[in-house]
Amino acid sequence: MKNLVIVESPSKSKTIEKYLGSDFHVVSSKGHIRDLATSGKGGLGIDVEHDFAPTYKVSSDKRAVVKELKNLAKNSEHVYLASDPDREGEAIAWHLAQVLELNMEEDNRIIFNEITKHAVLEAFQHPRSIDQDLVKSQEARRMLDRIIGFKLSKLLQSKIKSKSAGRVQSVALRLIVERENEIRKFKTEEYWTLQANVKKGGKSFHAQLIKINGKKAELKTAEETQAIIDRLHEFHVASIEKKVRKKEAKMPFITSTLQQEASTKLGFGAKKTMQVAQKLYEGIELDNHSEGLISYMRTDSTRLSDVFVKDAMDYIEEHFGKEYKGRARQKKDEHAQDAHEAIRPTNLANTPEQIRKYLTNDQYRLYKLIYARAVASLMAPSKSNVVNAIIRSEDCDFSANGSILSFDGYLRVYGDYESTKDEMLPELQEQEPLKQVKLEGKQHFTEPPLRYSEARLIKELEEKGIGRPSTYAIIIDTLQARGYVSLDRQKEGSKTKVFIPTQQGELTDAKLQEFFSSIINVKYTANMEEHLDEIAAGQRDNIEEVRTFFTQFEPLLSEAYEKMEKKELERTGEQCPECGSDLVYRNGRFGRFISCANFPSCRYTKGEEDDALAQDEVCPKCGSKLVSKRGRYGSFLACSNYPECKYIKSNKQKEEPKATGELCPECGHELVERKSRFGTTFVGCSNYPKCRYIKKEAKKAKDQTESSKKPARKTTRRTVKAKQDEEEA
Repeated sequence: MKNLVIVESPSKSKTIEKYLGSDFHVVSSKGHIRDLATSGKGGLGIDVEHDFAPTYKVSSDKRAVVKELKNLAKNSEHVYLASDPDREGEAIAWHLAQVLELNMEEDNRIIFNEITKHAVLEAFQHPRSIDQDLVKSQEARRMLDRIIGFKLSKLLQSKIKSKSAGRVQSVALRLIVERENEIRKFKTEEYWTLQANVKKGGKSFHAQLIKINGKKAELKTAEETQAIIDRLHEFHVASIEKKVRKKEAKMPFITSTLQQEASTKLGFGAKKTMQVAQKLYEGIELDNHSEGLISYMRTDSTRLSDVFVKDAMDYIEEHFGKEYKGRARQKKDEHAQDAHEAIRPTNLANTPEQIRKYLTNDQYRLYKLIYARAVASLMAPSKSNVVNAIIRSEDCDFSANGSILSFDGYLRVYGDYESTKDEMLPELQEQEPLKQVKLEGKQHFTEPPLRYSEARLIKELEEKGIGRPSTYAIIIDTLQARGYVSLDRQKEGSKTKVFIPTQQGELTDAKLQEFFSSIINVKYTANMEEHLDEIAAGQRDNIEEVRTFFTQFEPLLSEAYEKMEKKELERTGEQCPECGSDLVYRNGRFGRFISCANFPSCRYTKGEEDDALAQDEVCPKCGSKLVSKRGRYGSFLACSNYPECKYIKSNKQKEEPKATGELCPECGHELVERKSRFGTTFVGCSNYPKCRYIKKEAKKAKDQTESSKKPARKTTRRTVKAKQDEEEA
């Protein structure tokens, strides 16, 4: 009878089983197996009248998994719960223990921060019981989200046709809409700068006007700028300051900074970053074994383990020299739970270049970034020799700066992601007159605040204590899926995409602020996150937290149902060709479209631009009018007499076969060149389907020619496995 180990992800199970040996059987729960039921009053799965008792139900798609786990547990001596090392993972372990009827007091909970042999074996030497405080914190979070999600979403759906609201999602929307309002209110103002272009000894440099009469220079108009230019004629070097400037490396990655840096440096969205990082954490096939390449990627701590710090210091000294060794630092953050260390490579011997052949391009790029950041964070600061010169004319001071990198320090490793620019000034002496000076005024206009990019929004949420590392990517994805925001390039040629609220998003935010501003705001949501952390630490009661919120929320909800105006769908003035009801405009994930007001009884839809597609065509089968419809792959024409007539007009233009001038050796008809359904070209008989002759020689020769142009692709076990994992994600 083996020991049973249950993990969250299927891709972990084989790796961990190899580490543990033949006495252990490792299987996956594939995430959560239970959730709050949708039964009871309001479908909450929470008995509000009996101390907010939750009712849990095995998810329909997990019944087979649970059945298998029960059978395995019955036939095993010990059952170990090794779900992820966070609040959600603890809850998964608790639900498994309940469903499998395990002893809650038993030390059967296994925690490891990385999937390496040493870490896994070490974790099994120190099992513990399930942390009930962590479970209560997750349960409170889930109950709060269910109450808000069900009750508030139902209100918005019935009143303004919005799809959902959420405890954190709605606050993130508030930030985006607030920023848009700031941009609209912003009034552009003109201002000028004055630059001195100086030449000395064949070298040129620039100096900016910084002071007039000892005060900060502020030029509002072209006239003010020209007045300064007209009265300045003689220039000299007033002072020179030389110093060494040190620049410390950035801290190792936490979840939010990884998402931000991957967005700006690699162009990855938050969701993609987490999917790729998850695979690197769970394990990659290397040579003859699988190994997790990074530590757990959902963390808010910049702390690094003592073992990793020692190994990294040895690595830095061996590869770069003693002078490159820095020190371990940790950023203190009042919002950080500090449950896990920072994101780092699990084995410094696995350099990005050495294991590149085992990684996809995205995996390689993200792993290289994580590897470089972790090592660089323990290296010495870079040093630059900096020169600041003050160029003076009458009562005006101009500042010129030059610098040259004297010691690269951490940039030796992180230089691909942080650029340095050497700009040296020519040799200058104090009180030295400067003869070749040309003044140049430049007009500028103040610009509105920047819209949120993914990186900027994640940084803002983190700084304000809203959400947790595991939720940022989900929040961003949900806002787009609900049609509340779009993520677009701000202007043509821009690389960065920014969030722009849609009309429906702004309406949703406006109504939430009108009726729920006391709970849908940054401060309230951040306080709630702190309360959940206090529950996890055993310092606050979870049921009392839910009761307090519910008591405040219910009166607001009742008032909103009574006073919020109902938004009627805008009618197009046309009738539905399928049932005769009015056609109305609706908003979907892919923009505005037209559908039947009788939805869901009638599912007729079309795009606003689709009327032109019909062009008064009639069905070739029954003579009814063709109408435009929208499917998952876009617009198409179909018979208005559906379902009696199911004709759909093909969008593909059928290509006529090309004559080859040869005759079929089997029936004597002409051979023609055709295209297969896969887009490949072949030569076959024109008498098809009566004669199915295909000229195999020509086909074979063509395939050989094409294959000679392409390098042979070896389908490895790792490639197939990677594809399966991507589909899973």
